[in-house]
Amino acid sequence: MKVSTLSLDHLGLVAGIFDELGISKVIDEAMPKTRNCKLQHSAIIKGLVINGLGFTDRRLYIFPSYFEDLALEKLFGPGVAPEDFNEDTVGRTLDRINRFGSTKLFNLIAMNCMQKLAFGTHLLHVDTTSFSVHGQYEGDDCRPAIELTLGHPKDGRWDLKQFVLSMVTNQCGIPLFVQAHSGNKSDKKTLVETIEQLKSNLNFSDKIYFVADSAFFSSENINLLGDNTLWITRVPSTVGEAKDLLNQDLEMKTCSDDRYSIFETSVNYGNIDQRWIVVDSRDMHARKAKTFDRQTAKGLVLARKSVKKLGNIVFACEADARKAADRWLSENPRFLLRNVRTSMISRRIGAKRGRPKKDESLDIGYLIEADVELNEQVIASQRARLGRFVLASNDKNIGGELMLQYYKGQSAVEKGFRFLKDKSFRVAEVYLKKEERIEALSMIMVLSLLIYSIAEWMLRNRLKETGETVLNQIGKPTKRPTLKWVFQKFRNINEAISS
Repeated sequence: MKVSTLSLDHLGLVAGIFDELGISKVIDEAMPKTRNCKLQHSAIIKGLVINGLGFTDRRLYIFPSYFEDLALEKLFGPGVAPEDFNEDTVGRTLDRINRFGSTKLFNLIAMNCMQKLAFGTHLLHVDTTSFSVHGQYEGDDCRPAIELTLGHPKDGRWDLKQFVLSMVTNQCGIPLFVQAHSGNKSDKKTLVETIEQLKSNLNFSDKIYFVADSAFFSSENINLLGDNTLWITRVPSTVGEAKDLLNQDLEMKTCSDDRYSIFETSVNYGNIDQRWIVVDSRDMHARKAKTFDRQTAKGLVLARKSVKKLGNIVFACEADARKAADRWLSENPRFLLRNVRTSMISRRIGAKRGRPKKDESLDIGYLIEADVELNEQVIASQRARLGRFVLASNDKNIGGELMLQYYKGQSAVEKGFRFLKDKSFRVAEVYLKKEERIEALSMIMVLSLLIYSIAEWMLRNRLKETGETVLNQIGKPTKRPTLKWVFQKFRNINEAISS
């Protein structure tokens, strides 16, 4: 008797969560199979998700070679073969997603998950990121596609075209909305459009806050949303009112988490009454202080060179020389000039060379010299405020500590973007030929995150309910393991087949 094996590993968990959430039914009802293909569109999408969460060195969209050694019947049902996942069937599924609408399809899936699981939508975190792509792209007639173009890359690849992805997650990091945008789309416009789209596509009965980073904050955006949409955001330090607050000596109140202290005030900005808090973060201060001290030392060297260059300028009178010194001080408030002195020089008219002739008229000029020192008072004041930033909300009754707590959850959506770009998952490597398919693939990327984050949320909840723990990477018990770590525990699970 000959025994062969097929790999299953952790992919059974991925397929099980996909099935448990009823995602196949949602997809098949939205996009029924119309051609004489063996597999439904839901099976192809499930295959893409399994590939994306497979911990392989193969990027998403390599078919059918990825499935050659997998226990396909355990994952998809009887009669499924690797050749069923060929490039044509995958391409047609991506085209079908595009025609239906990738955001619309994801909304249906998200709504279905919200009805099955009470994972909460009290806080909705909104953010954007960019993905670089390789190659040339030409759209087809499916429907207007995103434009792959040069923009402001967040991965530093200024040489590559990109597309932008906006995403909304709940406080647990579970994505509830995704939309792809052209590569040069402004974050300011994208964030408020994402909020409006989410409100029109999903129904929320509870009081919710939209939480966003400082790119959201502008008088135009907060007026567009009005009073019926509650938001919490960071105020850019370039806003005049925020700059004034950050430069003031404020009576800060220590929070229950003593790493933070806050100052609360009421502000009207953009004709909208708001609650603002100045936050002082001890951890942020420690991080920024090292950079600040390094830049201060470097700035002192540059300031001394600047004053030396100023000393080479010949002024018409002593008053002009003194004014130049005062002007330099006003432009460089972190430094002081000590032992300021002027000296008179005479030189030939017209800057002629050589020794002056007897009785030749000469120009009289003035040079300035000074020693440069740090303005310790200004330096100390700036250093003390390094860990400060301003948060704002149009909920005028929200407490400062609660606002800070809600805003700190913004890391949930940032964690989601890190997941999408994690090289071990490789869901974000895009090598497709059509912009329409890239837009559809972006939905698959976030669907992979949806499956992953829901499974992790379910695991942690179950551990909390039972009081059980899992050993983490350093052998210590935890009730909050990452699903990625748990996946690794399922390595080398195989299906044995005898023939």
